[in-house]
Amino acid sequence: MTLQTAREFSLTRTAMKAELLDADTELELAYAWRDKRDEEALHRLITAYMRLAISMAGKFKRYGAPMNDLIQEAGLGLMKAADKFDPDRGVRFSTYAVWWIKASIQDHVMRNWSMVRTGSTSSQKSLFFNMRRVQARLEREAAAAGETLDKHQLRQMISTEIGVPLHDVEMMEGRLSGSDYSLNATQSTDDEGREWIDALVDDSAQAAERVEEDHDNEKLRNWLVAAMQELNEREQFIVRERKLRDQPRTLESLGEELNLSKERVRQLEAAAFVKMRKSLENQSREVMHFLN
Repeated sequence: MTLQTAREFSLTRTAMKAELLDADTELELAYAWRDKRDEEALHRLITAYMRLAISMAGKFKRYGAPMNDLIQEAGLGLMKAADKFDPDRGVRFSTYAVWWIKASIQDHVMRNWSMVRTGSTSSQKSLFFNMRRVQARLEREAAAAGETLDKHQLRQMISTEIGVPLHDVEMMEGRLSGSDYSLNATQSTDDEGREWIDALVDDSAQAAERVEEDHDNEKLRNWLVAAMQELNEREQFIVRERKLRDQPRTLESLGEELNLSKERVRQLEAAAFVKMRKSLENQSREVMHFLN
């Protein structure tokens, strides 16, 4: 048994031994994590539904990604679901988590399918995971009826079946059928031939563009500093903690520190943004270009 297979087996065995949560216990753990950031509650919630994540990861093995990587991505999706889950909505956590787990796995599969990004829109994702299956079914049905479909007809039918634009079907067909090639490969069999990378156009920003961009960024930075000075000390604190930190703080945590309700903190934040917008608009009409 390889190390990777042993690891998969260990993860699966651990997940299968995890407790099964009833609706009340699940709700209690969700509230404990959301309201108190109780890490033990989060651990129980994640562990209990890891079997669901592993089961969903197994459905994507046919795309060639290592199972261990799929399980890891499924686990990340499960943790995102736990962090964003709102128990007040009356939905079971497992129902909510399915979407996040699936999205995380799909993003991983598409990122690693090719060095060239395969797609990011909902229609492109739908095509990536469904086009071949739909195409095979349409071809079987046509053959059973004694019909022959040309490529254009088949693309039209796939477009209608999945509900995506025809040009997306054509684009995805090319990406799924193509392979990755090195840009350092020569354009001919001659050893002295030019490499493909030499034919690429340099589309990076030129010096004049960089100077203009730096100038605009500096102007915007000055506008924002001036707008922040229009706020009182408490409003400045809320804006910094909510928008300027690498890890923005929640309304709940700020409310606890300021001895205010979550709703009051939200109101102060909204009022601060109104003040800042007015200040920015007064400084220059150009600011609307940066805000949009």
